[in-house]
Amino acid sequence: MNIGMILDMAAAGGDHPVITSGERSLTAPELLELARRAATRLRSYPAVLYLGTSHPAYPVVLFGAAAAGIPFVPLNYRLGAEQLAALRERHPGALVLEQDDLDPFLAAIADETPAEQDAAADEDAVAAIIYTSGTTSAPKAALLRHRHLTAYLINTVEYGAGIGQSTLVSVPPYHIAGLTNLLSNLYSGRRVVYLPAFDPERWLETVRREAVTHAMLVPTMLARIVATVEGDDARTPTLVSLAYGGSRTPRPVLERALRVFGSTGFVNAYGLTETASSVALLGPDDHRTAAASSDPAVRDRLGSVGRPLPGIEFEIRSEAGEPVPQGDTGLVFVRGEQISGEYGDRSVLDDRGWFPTRDLGRLDAEGFLFIEGRADDTIIRGGENIAPAEIEDVLLEFPGISEAAVIGVPDPEWGQRLVAVVVGAGDPEQIRDWVKQRLRSSKTPDAIVFRPELPKTDTGKLLRRTLVAEMESSNA
Repeated sequence: MNIGMILDMAAAGGDHPVITSGERSLTAPELLELARRAATRLRSYPAVLYLGTSHPAYPVVLFGAAAAGIPFVPLNYRLGAEQLAALRERHPGALVLEQDDLDPFLAAIADETPAEQDAAADEDAVAAIIYTSGTTSAPKAALLRHRHLTAYLINTVEYGAGIGQSTLVSVPPYHIAGLTNLLSNLYSGRRVVYLPAFDPERWLETVRREAVTHAMLVPTMLARIVATVEGDDARTPTLVSLAYGGSRTPRPVLERALRVFGSTGFVNAYGLTETASSVALLGPDDHRTAAASSDPAVRDRLGSVGRPLPGIEFEIRSEAGEPVPQGDTGLVFVRGEQISGEYGDRSVLDDRGWFPTRDLGRLDAEGFLFIEGRADDTIIRGGENIAPAEIEDVLLEFPGISEAAVIGVPDPEWGQRLVAVVVGAGDPEQIRDWVKQRLRSSKTPDAIVFRPELPKTDTGKLLRRTLVAEMESSNA
């Protein structure tokens, strides 16, 4: 099975709109017709590079590439000219579609003869190449084959369950969530409503105008929305499900969101580009149970990413590669049909099919997964391994602090010293005492640095290496 069959199935299901972008809409049969015309144009290229926003051309080009049997490569159009040029050089001969090319491309393919699905686009062919965000290293080209994406859909999405519903997509098209949101909503029967440029007030207005039932946000978007809402009612009665993920969500932001979207079910999704989207989910019932519980262990599950999705296994290992006891922190490994773990011509799966996420995490007694940061973020101070996430959680409980990042900078005596970079206000010594009382002196930041904002990717992931470089250059 390949992703082109998802569109075939949607087209057979009726003539209702499946894509809405501003004033423009496409039905599934219209999308299928355009995709097959696009395939005729794309067959003479080895790949197609998409450098636009969430535009009606996005699904046309994605499914056109699938029908043509070539990879679809969405690139971050916000990158600098030098970075984009370097990525384009990795795909010689590819067709490049930038934002200004999208409407002309749709007009040009109107005269093409519709192509049939290429037999070469089988389940083992590469459907998409997505570049990782590169928060701790240079971006890597993650290969997703048709079988990875279709396994995710078949195992986790109920076919046709969303007919009559609509999903607002405001994540960028070069992110894995942009791709899988499109596929999963077509498969479920939901209409996809695109918001090309995120703005919290426009997001709320679109939810109300389009009677949106489902939406997915990254934590920075969620924080901006809840800050915009006056009072404790977002006035979005049609919204039944709100998914968030992509990076850590501060507990105060989540608790505020649960209040202002009181009738909405919340979903925390955890996944990576290399895992073809989500592999764990904290569902609406999990949120409600945790929020209402007086048991600290149950309430703490609001900070988890939930339990594995069907077909997914987790294993927590030590640095030596051995499974750790339940409840201990270690390296998170994941296994399942949807897992790719491929970069270019190499795979990082081990001989039993396990993918090393490089995330640090632990599993509680009920199988809830807690992500405690990246292994690369670990700070070694005086021989002790320190996970920044633990300290950051405590800092976010301090009144007046809205964001926090703890990093290690070189120190001649301790190897590394702890620097907390925070957004907000407060007395540095009071903040340090706050942490010391709740953790211990070795985990107390040596310095508190205030910033108006933290460096992040477009999807809200903290750019720690940027922050470390800035702090080192300023001798913080």
